Amino acid sequence: MHPIQRLVYTFGHRTINHLPLLSAAANAKTTAATTITAQMAYPIRNSSSSSSSSSVLATESSSKGMIIINRPKALNALNLEMVRKIYKHLKKCEKNKSLMIIKGTGDKAFCAGGDVRALVEAGPTDESKSFFREEYTTNALIGNYKIPYIAIIDGITMGGGVGLSVHGKYRVATDRTLFAMPETAIGLFPDVGGSYFLPRLQGKLGLFLGLTGHRLRGSDVYHAGIATHYCDSSKIPDLETALLNCPDADDVPELLQKFHCLPEKPFSLQPFLDQINKNFTADSVEGIIENLKSDGSDWAKKTLETLCKMSPTSMKITYRQLELGSQQSLPQCLIMEYRLAVRHLERSDFKEGVRALLIDKDQQPKWQPSSLAEVSEEHVQWFFRKLPDTEELKLD
Repeated sequence: MHPIQRLVYTFGHRTINHLPLLSAAANAKTTAATTITAQMAYPIRNSSSSSSSSSVLATESSSKGMIIINRPKALNALNLEMVRKIYKHLKKCEKNKSLMIIKGTGDKAFCAGGDVRALVEAGPTDESKSFFREEYTTNALIGNYKIPYIAIIDGITMGGGVGLSVHGKYRVATDRTLFAMPETAIGLFPDVGGSYFLPRLQGKLGLFLGLTGHRLRGSDVYHAGIATHYCDSSKIPDLETALLNCPDADDVPELLQKFHCLPEKPFSLQPFLDQINKNFTADSVEGIIENLKSDGSDWAKKTLETLCKMSPTSMKITYRQLELGSQQSLPQCLIMEYRLAVRHLERSDFKEGVRALLIDKDQQPKWQPSSLAEVSEEHVQWFFRKLPDTEELKLD
């Protein structure tokens, strides 16, 4: 399976008015981590099977906490048990540690997301709903974490991986980082707090990324404002060592700045930002389509071609989601997204999108409805309706 095809669709939020710039500079191999963190405790083990219990290495020293997502053969994709272990360790370390580091094993992925195939095959079961509920709860915790939280997003970072990083205070990108929000291509929506952080990127960049699933590579993740720092991947082991030996949490900003290097390459989307802002400033998805048709440039034609492949329903939901999220806190966004997630498990293009892209791989999804014109306002509103009180996402 192609790395991009293993995705997890969840995003968290921050209850602040300004989302700090993000950076991708932290991914170290488990072998390197073993050497660097010799003073740290053995990984916390779960009572389940040995293979699943090692999928998250939750370690700690007297003053530092670390989480290593340890499923390299699956591009560090998340499952419910992993989410639960991450949440438990985050809560524990928040009380008595000075900082938290999270990274992925291997050099291919920080976290490529979750097993969406299993989710759609299971349907709207209690376990499927629990995955989204507990993942979003973890995103909310990260967004309000009380100690410095450093995500080293070295490699593929999508879906659940975005939710585990973008809401933290520090995000370090590297030359190997690959970031994307490709949910509309499988009939889903940019979750894990996508409704919070995407509208807070510059201009209409977030709406462009959310609708098209455009991939950002390396330093582009920093230029876009998704990473706070940028570091060469070869320097990540040294950065980890410095963080683990950092005597005071107040020294973290200066330490990260020491390893931060200004990218030599300019932002690849810089030449198109004016067009993105102009064409994606519209009252509807249909308006964006008309703007692109009127633009007529090669970039506009390519963007139009991309949008025509996406689920019409997903695009309309994403547009509304980001519009509402721009005025909401992170917890409010996650509560809204949980409603959307439950509805997508019940009735949506999600199952068909996963079938076409990940199961049969015919790349020919049969969207229902098949055109934007057929997606009624009533249909869109149904996804956003409040759940019964006993089923709503509850956040502290």
